[in-house]
Amino acid sequence: MIDLPSGVSIQEHYLPDMTCFGCGPANPKGLQLHSFPDGDRTVASFHPWPEHNNGLGYLNGGIICTVMDCHSATPMILEAAKLGLAGPGDMLPFVTAGLDVRYLRPTPLDETLQLFAAVAKLEESVITIDVELEFDGKTRAAGTAVWKRWRPR
Repeated sequence: MIDLPSGVSIQEHYLPDMTCFGCGPANPKGLQLHSFPDGDRTVASFHPWPEHNNGLGYLNGGIICTVMDCHSATPMILEAAKLGLAGPGDMLPFVTAGLDVRYLRPTPLDETLQLFAAVAKLEESVITIDVELEFDGKTRAAGTAVWKRWRPR
């Protein structure tokens, strides 16, 4: 288990200068997702903006994919840290190679949503993550993210 300073998210601890639109602490116009360890998984809350409307009064699918992609990074970051591949301020040692999202129910636009992610499979060069978006105890979207090891050349 990785110990983080109290109240500090995985993103704030490991990626303080990241400008990613979904989770980058250094992007003031981004979503600034904050994820935290919770046993064998990571958790986050997300409250959509009115601009995230899909035109029918529900959360846009692209925003769903964005927060699921970004949240799926957090178990990967913790695993990479355990393996000595990542530390605070380091570049990500893995990158998203694929994200399969299944939309199961309409997702409310004006409610706080919960994200959950956990490692499904760990290999030397690939980490597979299961990720879910929930509201009111019901899974709204479920996905599998594949993170591949990359090394700058």
